[in-house]
Amino acid sequence: MLTAVTAAKPDRSAHGEQVACVCEVLQQGGNIERLGRFLWSLPACEHLHKNESVLKAKAVVAFHRGNFRELYKILESHQFSPHNHPKLQQLWLKAHYIEAEKLRGRPLGAVGKYRVRRKFPLPRSIWDGEETSYCFKEKSRSVLREWYTHNPYPSPREKRELAEATGLTTTQVSNWFKNRRQRDRAAEAKERENNENSNGNSHNPLTSSMNGNKSLLGSSDDDKTPSGTPDHTSSSPALLLGPNSGLQSLHGLGPPPGPSAIPVLGGVDSVHHHHHSLHHDTILNPMSSNLVDLGS
Repeated sequence: MLTAVTAAKPDRSAHGEQVACVCEVLQQGGNIERLGRFLWSLPACEHLHKNESVLKAKAVVAFHRGNFRELYKILESHQFSPHNHPKLQQLWLKAHYIEAEKLRGRPLGAVGKYRVRRKFPLPRSIWDGEETSYCFKEKSRSVLREWYTHNPYPSPREKRELAEATGLTTTQVSNWFKNRRQRDRAAEAKERENNENSNGNSHNPLTSSMNGNKSLLGSSDDDKTPSGTPDHTSSSPALLLGPNSGLQSLHGLGPPPGPSAIPVLGGVDSVHHHHHSLHHDTILNPMSSNLVDLGS
């Protein structure tokens, strides 16, 4: 009896390894429909369905069929090995990107994908907890940044060495350096443009004079004379007094005051007041003469 049990264990283990091997081969070959049919044909055996290769195959099939809820359930319910994390992380992120694009009705840009990653962080079952940025681990990015400060143009041999040190491919390393150089050039060009604009404005005499003379060119409505209204402050005293003012009949007074003697400090009001007083004198002057004659 014991011999039969021990003999069954290797057969059971061997069967699980065969199933896992078939799942891996079908995944690598891209035969997702055949993979789905193979998984459906497996017997209801718990140890088979808990096999990591089988679970990963189920996740791949669920993703390609658009059954994202089943995909999330599989990824969150089992602790996967680190070597399977990159593949499963891609499935998690792509599924959330697709759902977000359906809701918004348009493709996601870099900012939109960043917001999705923040809203739906990777579960710890497929993530080792290390912070990632643009799908690069921070440890890898720090190695690339340190190399970039010394040499922004690594040779092909150096790129291969960096790829081995960071766990990235040579193409990923090349693209990272290319994108970083482009960003730095764009930032330098923007800074030069801002400096040129600021220097041009500070040394432009036309701009400076226009800015400085705004207060001289501008005036309030109170200082402007309405069109069609005579400017009384510019009228001469002779026009205001008229030829028959009667000032010559006043005894003991000198000649009428000249234009320079008329006060204009008060503006229009002072001139009107002076004109009114002169007009008042022209009326009273004949009356005073008649009174003198009657008294004599």
